Amino acid sequence: MHYFAPLFLSHGGPDVLINQSPARHVWQRYAASLPRPRAIVIMSAHNLAREPVVGWSPRWQTVYDFGGFPRELYRLQYPAVSSAELAGQVHQRLQAAGLPAHLMEADGLDHGAWVPLLMMYPEGDIPVITLSTLPRHDARSHYLLGKALAGLAAEGVKIIGSGSVTHNLYALGAPGTPAQPWAQAFADWVADKVEAGNVDSLLAWRELAPFARDNHPTDEHLLPLFFALGAADGKVGRSLHRGIEYASVTMDAWVLG
Repeated sequence: MHYFAPLFLSHGGPDVLINQSPARHVWQRYAASLPRPRAIVIMSAHNLAREPVVGWSPRWQTVYDFGGFPRELYRLQYPAVSSAELAGQVHQRLQAAGLPAHLMEADGLDHGAWVPLLMMYPEGDIPVITLSTLPRHDARSHYLLGKALAGLAAEGVKIIGSGSVTHNLYALGAPGTPAQPWAQAFADWVADKVEAGNVDSLLAWRELAPFARDNHPTDEHLLPLFFALGAADGKVGRSLHRGIEYASVTMDAWVLG
């Protein structure tokens, strides 16, 4: 069976689907270059919980968890299928690793999940399972969640962490504004460590990375990176896309393995 290397992507705003960002085309070409996965497990920075929650739905609803964007975005839908059986397997693996986890029938996919999946697998016919991001937990906790699911990558399952390398909404600029130096410095540091496989430094990013607080006033958008790193189980990452938009929105993505 094909090995599906875990993926981390910066999903940007929902308007990535209609603006001039090259990221969506990168996601589309990347997915088209792969065999069809039998399922997808995705952790989105917008799916938050106190403890790990494995989610599935008989048919996912499309959640428009954003406001003030063009109307055409609210007409898009991604009614993906899911799998109670696979959700149960994910839940069992987490429990077997000693990680407290809950299995729950959920309602919908937030934009951190459906926006990239709509570009990558537009038919919505690949079962999608969600795993919550834990804003009260640290990078290592998310790394261990990914590590517990690492074996799924060799079983035809695509594991995706969807967040953002930088996420400071107070520092957004107009389209075409040059990158903020502090955003570029942070993105370069993360890229260097991911591509070198330096997990220890990445897990200590709050202490070691330049301008950590400027780029992430809160942690939730970077935490899915550590989930994807854990799922890669020590494999070195390669860059899929790099770029900063709106002055401070880093759209970097890596294939981890």
